[in-house]
Amino acid sequence: MASTTITAVAPDSTNAPQAKTAKGVLVRTRSSQSGIWVGIFAITMSFAALTSALIVREGTSDWAHLALPPVLYLNTLLLLASSGTFELSRLRLEANSGDSERGRRSGMLWLAATLGLGVAFCAGQYLAWENLRAQGVYLATNPNSSFFYVLTFLHVVHVTGGIAALLYLMGKLGWGRKQARRSTFDNTAIYWHFMGALWVYLLLLCVIKL
Repeated sequence: MASTTITAVAPDSTNAPQAKTAKGVLVRTRSSQSGIWVGIFAITMSFAALTSALIVREGTSDWAHLALPPVLYLNTLLLLASSGTFELSRLRLEANSGDSERGRRSGMLWLAATLGLGVAFCAGQYLAWENLRAQGVYLATNPNSSFFYVLTFLHVVHVTGGIAALLYLMGKLGWGRKQARRSTFDNTAIYWHFMGALWVYLLLLCVIKL
C-alpha cells in the first residue's frame, strides 16, 4: 500500500532546525499563529463595542425584553458539538494505528461532521430570525430586536468564514491529497473553537439583556 502520511510543506532553510516530525497523518511544524490571534482580537473588540453600546442603550425608556426563539438553544448544542467533532478529527489524523489511510478517512469523516454541524447552526439561526418575523419582530421594531439581529447576523458571518476555512482544509486533506500544513489545521481549530465560545457569550448576553 502506498504511504498516505501527510507531510508539511517543506520549511525554508532558516526554519529547518525547528521542524519536528510527528507520527500519524499530520506532521507538526513550529509556525507563528500571530495572524489568527490578531483576527480573533479584532472580532473580540468589535463584539465588545457592540456589548458596550447595548448596555448604554439598555438604560432608555423604550427598552423591553424579547421572547428569544427556543431554537437558539438547539443551535448552541450544534455548535458546541462541532468543536467536539473537530477534536475527534484531530485525534484520528494524528493517530498512528499502522493504517494511516484508515485514520485519514476517519479524520475526514469527523471534519465533514464538523462542517455539517456548522451549516446546521447557520440554518438554525435563520430559523430563529424567521421565528421573530412571524411574531412581527423585525430589525427596526425596537432597540432589543436591532441588537439581536445585528449580533446574531455578525456571528453567522464569522461562522461562515469558519465554514469556508473548513472547506479549504478538507480540500487539503482530501481523499486524493497528501500534503497539508499543520498550521492550517491548528489555526482553523482555534478559530472554530473561538466561534463556539463567542456564541455562548452572545447567547448569555441575549438572555440576560435582551
